[in-house]
Parts: sequence; structure tokens; C-alpha cells
Amino acid sequence: MLACAGLWSAAAFAAGPFPAATDVRLGGDDQHTRLVIDLTDRIDVATFTLADPYRVVIDLPQINFQLPARAGDKGRGLIKAFRYGLIMQGGSRIVIDAKGPVKVEKSFVLAAADGQPARLVVDLAATDRDSFMRHLSLASHAPRVPAKPSLPAVDPGDPRPLVVIDPGHGGIDTGAKAPGNGGDEKTMVLNFALALRDHLEKSGKYRVALTRSDDTFIPLNERVRIARALKASLFVSIHADYLPKAEGEAQGATVYTLSEKASDAAAARLAEAENKADVIAGLDLTREPNDVADILIDLAQRETKSFSVQLARSLVTEMKTATRLHANPVRSAGFIVLRAPDVPSVLIELGYVSSKEDLRSLKSEEWRNRTAAAMARAIDTYFVPRLAGGRRAGGAN
Repeated sequence: MLACAGLWSAAAFAAGPFPAATDVRLGGDDQHTRLVIDLTDRIDVATFTLADPYRVVIDLPQINFQLPARAGDKGRGLIKAFRYGLIMQGGSRIVIDAKGPVKVEKSFVLAAADGQPARLVVDLAATDRDSFMRHLSLASHAPRVPAKPSLPAVDPGDPRPLVVIDPGHGGIDTGAKAPGNGGDEKTMVLNFALALRDHLEKSGKYRVALTRSDDTFIPLNERVRIARALKASLFVSIHADYLPKAEGEAQGATVYTLSEKASDAAAARLAEAENKADVIAGLDLTREPNDVADILIDLAQRETKSFSVQLARSLVTEMKTATRLHANPVRSAGFIVLRAPDVPSVLIELGYVSSKEDLRSLKSEEWRNRTAAAMARAIDTYFVPRLAGGRRAGGAN
């Protein structure tokens, strides 16, 4: 008997240019588990597995996920949970978090027939770690890694400082989810990033680029690459935090700078969570050249860190006039997205989606505009002495 995760009729959504996933069901036990997803059209799929943690990845062409709210948050049998979304233009992905080593016994798509929609079916069976790792080493297909995103268009001849805004998460990586159906981090931070862009552009003082302007997944190192390739003067990454009830309550915004030694346990926890974005998306980048790690030895980063701290302090000074701040609003930790050695960078946690008050603010257009305006003033303050000196505020030249 399959456990239905929710009912969703194919008539409940507007037809679009891509096939849609409309419902999902899980069935089975801790030996055999089946995942079934209803589709509006038959598609081709490919599966592969990843270890540590155990994951099953299903690659599909781009589809519209019209699944019930919070589908995938709870699993069954061998499946702990699963997530889904866009992994690149033209490609979607489902990532299954397995409770232990598993093997994909079957994966196929049935055409619509006898009043039933097209269906994706994936059958998993329990196995041991040795068998799992042996199959992993023998697998002939390579995981599909998102292509490098194209760089945002900016005028290289424009002398104004370039501010790169980085809305966290995106695509398959939803980020923190608010309780109930309160929304997800990736949407809230994109809305805020767009508001901040508008305030900065309206001033006429800056060129502005976004690492993503829609619901697209961007790997962490690619976000850094975009800022460095564009010779950005500033990199501002926008996020929102979540604190489980078991760990207490927290409210307010926090500004983070880079440090390999976290300023406190909470900062270390957050950095560890944020740095797992590529794992969440089902990427295995262990064989990728670690350019970011290599460039960390660049002595230029000492000056860059100093500029980043100055910006963080300016942000806190202005933001406290517009929004609630955390009791300890300036912190540091080893965030991957802050590791460009030649671009002053900060990561801003706008608030906690686990807090009713913060969540209300995060979803408010009036709050977004007020807080984005405060951030824009802080960026003005940061740039004033640097522009007066005729330099590009610590950005690469």
C-alpha cells in the first residue's frame, strides 16, 4: 500500500512549456521502498548514487514541480527524505537521502494509460556498504554537474564600483523552510536581493550584478568565481537562518565575515550548514580542483578581510535603524562564498524563518524596502573614503 504525500490534480496548474510532476507517493519498508511520481508527460531519467551521506540522485529534463507543499520532508522505509528542483537550465534533479546503503533495483517511466498519468517509478533495496561502494566505483556514468553559469552582463568600461549580490540557495536547494507552509529561504532572499539591487541602481553610484536572478541553483564555488571574474568591488551574500525549537529561540539579523576559526559555536553551525549546498544538490565535487583553497594563501586576503570587517560594521550601524538585529550581530566563520581573496565579502542573515516576528518581516515588502535602503546607505558609507581616494574599494583590478 502506497502512502500518498498529498492529492494534486493535473488540472490544478496552468499548462507550461515543460512537463510537470503533480503528485508523489512512497511505499515499502526498510528492505524495499518504492518512489512514484505522477507526470504530465513521459520523460527520460538517469539515476546514480553518492556516498557519505548515502544519496540516490535522479536526473531529469527540466520539469515543473507542482507537488504538494512540503512533499519530501518526511520519508518512509529506506528513504529519509527527498528534495527536488532545477539544477541547471534544461535539467531538473531529485535527490533522495537514504537511511543507509541502498541499490537502485529499477528506475523507469510509464506512459499514461488507462486513465493513469505518466509515472516515474524508482525501486530501492537495502544493501551493505561494501556492495554499495563497489557499485559506486564500477558505475560507468558520470554525475551531471551544472554547467558554469554565464557571467551577468556588466559594462567593463564603466568606472563605477561593481557590487555583486548573491541570493543564497536556489533551484533544488531551498535553504531553510519556515514552519508549516510559511515559505522557503531561497524565495525570500531572492526577493530581498532584487530590492537591494533596485536601491543601489537607483542611486546611480554603482553597477550591480546578481549571481542568480531566478530560481536557479548555483554551486558555491561558482558564486565566488562570478564575483572574481567580474572584478567586483563588493560581494554581498543574502541568507536567512533557522533554529530548531530544541536549540532555543533567536531573532534578528547578523552580518558575517570570513574566518577559518568561527567566532562562536552558532557561527560554526551556520557555516557548516551553508557550506553543504553542493551536497544538498547531489553534487560530488571531491575531484574538482579546489581553486578557492589554493588562493586563500594570497596575502592580498589580509587587506580584503579588513575591508570586509569595515563593511560589516557599517551594515550593522545602518541596519539597526531599520530592522531587529541579533544580540551578537557581527560574527565570523568559514563560509565558502566569502573566500575570494581580492573581493571584500560579507554574508548577511536577514533573520530567522523559525521566528514568527522575523518571518513576518521577511515576507513584508515594506520591511524589505526599508532594510534594503539601510544596507544601501551602509554601502555608501563604505565607499566614500575609497572613491575619494580614486580606488575601487578593494576590488580586483
